[in-house]
Amino acid sequence: MSQNFAEVVEEVKRLPVEDKQQLHDLLAKYLLEARRQEIYTNYQDSLVESPELEFTTDTAQLREMIA
Repeated sequence: MSQNFAEVVEEVKRLPVEDKQQLHDLLAKYLLEARRQEIYTNYQDSLVESPELEFTTDTAQLREMIA
């Protein structure tokens, strides 16, 4: 894409409201997917960095783990 950001913004300003709404919806979906991918990547990295970590909601077990 050879347009710079300011040109893209100006183009979006000229769109009809319906197109702006559709673009908004698409961007929201793309941002959610990017965030999901980031969370998954961080999770995968944590498994490699600290494979001995245990996750639990059992408070008694949590107390034992930090004692």
